[in-house]
Amino acid sequence: MKKSEVKLDINEVLRTVNLLHLLDKKSHFLFGPRSTGKSTAIRRQLSQHATIINLLRVPVQSALLKNPGELEGMIDAANEQNSSYVVIDEIQKVPALLDEVHRLIEERKFKFLLSGSSARQLKASGINLLGGRAWIANMFPLTFHELTKINLDRYLRYGGLPHVWSSSLPEDELEAYVATYINEEIKMEGLVRKIPAFLDFLRLAALTNTQVLNFSTIASDARVSATTIREYYGILEDTLIGTLVQPWSKSLKRKAIATAKFYFFDTGVCHTLAETRHLDRNSDLFGRSFEHFIFMELSAFLSYRARKEKLKFWRSLDKHEVDFIIGDDLAIEVKATKSLHKDDFDGILALREEGIIKTFYIVSNDPVDTVRDGVNCLHWETFLKRLWGNRLMPAKMLNSDKKAPPK
Repeated sequence: MKKSEVKLDINEVLRTVNLLHLLDKKSHFLFGPRSTGKSTAIRRQLSQHATIINLLRVPVQSALLKNPGELEGMIDAANEQNSSYVVIDEIQKVPALLDEVHRLIEERKFKFLLSGSSARQLKASGINLLGGRAWIANMFPLTFHELTKINLDRYLRYGGLPHVWSSSLPEDELEAYVATYINEEIKMEGLVRKIPAFLDFLRLAALTNTQVLNFSTIASDARVSATTIREYYGILEDTLIGTLVQPWSKSLKRKAIATAKFYFFDTGVCHTLAETRHLDRNSDLFGRSFEHFIFMELSAFLSYRARKEKLKFWRSLDKHEVDFIIGDDLAIEVKATKSLHKDDFDGILALREEGIIKTFYIVSNDPVDTVRDGVNCLHWETFLKRLWGNRLMPAKMLNSDKKAPPK
């Protein structure tokens, strides 16, 4: 891509997550993969409202590693606003601080925002020590809602990481991102003993992204045990690089499979791990990337809107399949085609026969928005505008505040 083609100023993008609103309610963990924009959002939204302790600063991190009890003094020394809001950025760097956080919530009534790019160390160090005293929020790559307009081909190939999206060299940025993840999250933390085997696994996981998992096949290809493969997927989830999506199992007329799918958190990262060089619109890979994109949007929407429903998929033993199901409200089938055909409806009509799901959608590149056989057929842009405009799902919002986050 030529430099002149990059027109987006990433600093002008208003992120959906409203950090001040989160802190108004309660202390929160803010999780998200590295480079999704957590630190930038904290700086832009909270610098005038909260005391910020950045654990990426070596002197600060070193002092607190030696003595977590120094946290209170650091907060008091830096608290020019006399605020009850405190941010600890990259909390996983010093997990022992959770005990001090717990105490300061109870004794001084501080409200904390604890950001991190890995839940693994926190789990090992007792994240549940804060049990109920801090809720969890998440940060995602840039969404359609935040960008307002997306070059679909670019997004499917390079994803939505802010520094990648705005770069004239997105492929190089992604290569560096993956190398940093392997070096800093995997090697330095000692999460696996056999790095070559894990690297083989990463490529295989990327190649099978969006597909129903077969641990035995992946284990055979990676030359490790199926148990090890399960552990590796656990590492990907704990380091926030991907998500297991569980099957929806309420169907009675057609028995559902019980095996999960896996989705990486970002299309660009997935393609880099899979060593994708080109994404042809007529390829099966384009179709899977398009499905992955819709997964990213649905995941971000459910999290940012504080919805309780889990994103699932349905596949029957006789191979009927629907890509995404949300509660008992929505079933969403994703097709990359520019013109829907009769057989594109097979899976969603089979699910409709169960009489459980209320509303059905097919999301595609077909420019004609219509209703066929009781199924809403929408171009992907129409679908995403309605999704983010809260026009697809029942109003069960836990977060009803419509305020935009501060700039």
